[in-house]
Amino acid sequence: MTNAGEQPTVIVRMADAGDLYMSWRWSGNDYSRGASMLPEAEIVEALRLLVDALPNPADPDALERALTTGAFAAYDTEYRVAQALSRALLPYGLAEQLYDLHVRGVRPHIRLQPSPRVAQVPWEIIAPSPDLRLVDIADVSLLAPASIVHAPGRKANSWNETRELPVVAVLDPRVPGFRADSALGSVLGRMESDTPLARRVAEYSAQQRLLPAVADPTAAFRRTDIDRTWLSAALRQGASRLTYVGHVTAAAPESGQSEDAQLHLACAADTIGFATPTRVHRPLSAKDLLLGTHTLDPEPAAGAHLWPIPSRVALIACESGGDLRFSEALGLVAAMINNGAELVTASRWPLPTDLAFQRLAGAAPDAHPLQDAICSIDTAHEQPDPVATLAEWQRKRLTAWRTERTIPHSPILWSAFATVRA
Repeated sequence: MTNAGEQPTVIVRMADAGDLYMSWRWSGNDYSRGASMLPEAEIVEALRLLVDALPNPADPDALERALTTGAFAAYDTEYRVAQALSRALLPYGLAEQLYDLHVRGVRPHIRLQPSPRVAQVPWEIIAPSPDLRLVDIADVSLLAPASIVHAPGRKANSWNETRELPVVAVLDPRVPGFRADSALGSVLGRMESDTPLARRVAEYSAQQRLLPAVADPTAAFRRTDIDRTWLSAALRQGASRLTYVGHVTAAAPESGQSEDAQLHLACAADTIGFATPTRVHRPLSAKDLLLGTHTLDPEPAAGAHLWPIPSRVALIACESGGDLRFSEALGLVAAMINNGAELVTASRWPLPTDLAFQRLAGAAPDAHPLQDAICSIDTAHEQPDPVATLAEWQRKRLTAWRTERTIPHSPILWSAFATVRA
């Protein structure tokens, strides 16, 4: 059995083979192991409901639909999606064990390794009973791919050893060739010093823990100098955390090339890299992070040398965790872990901006759901147990969704985030 005071942990693994095969085992032998075959038809229908509720980056009208008439725009319709996901994906044997812990007042940690087909599922919101969601009764995180965690030469950066080092913050960098209102334009909009994220930046600046160092907190946003060279220099100085807020272009799952996922910094097109330039801009791809300048430079440098990633990373961008939808996950999350991260929080699907909540969904002009989410993730990454802290934040958001039932509290934002632990 688990020692007194330890959080029970269950490791859940999944495999696609028409139907979905799921197995689970508890640390410390708290409960018996289990396995289940989950029928394909129910999974297909539940995933259809989920995908229909989410923004689709290929459809220009999908974001407005998701925020106004989609299933996640109202509590009752969102709950029906959560019920369908629960029926399709939570085996009775595991649900029984989780319920037994719940009635005893014990909240376990569920560590999931989803199959590519169910990688977008927000496990936190699934509803095993009318008054319970999974996040009510458990903390949830995802397992990093074993092939990355145990890759030869990987050296993880320890949070306990680096926690006092600076926070490297890439905040809505200005992408060359794209106006603020264009496809790769501003994510956060015009920043004022009294907004939640600007106040957070001011706190780090006062502690002299922020890179880039700024006197005015608004000067940390929409910078033109944060390219891959700047990022390399900042990370090699030593960092406790990396926070990226901006644009990610996810690789299409049908391409089979998760390494093509791209971060958009202020890099010009003549920058050395593997990604194809877009206008006058070359993105920083997962392939760059993994391979560095191998085959691109007469004197190549390894990716982990150029961009040594700190212990904890937040990738606040559309589909930044998209590599988990691939059978061979070599995208941005995997690259961060390969280059040293212990923990990465990323997004399962496209994220609505604060402006979208305000203009499309009628949220109040002073509502900042995205900034509030960024600040909450940032706060969690400073804590000894980020997973538990993030789960507590999600429980608070769920309570607000149950009681207020207004769009700023919808899980379309807060359940998008998943934390992958190595």
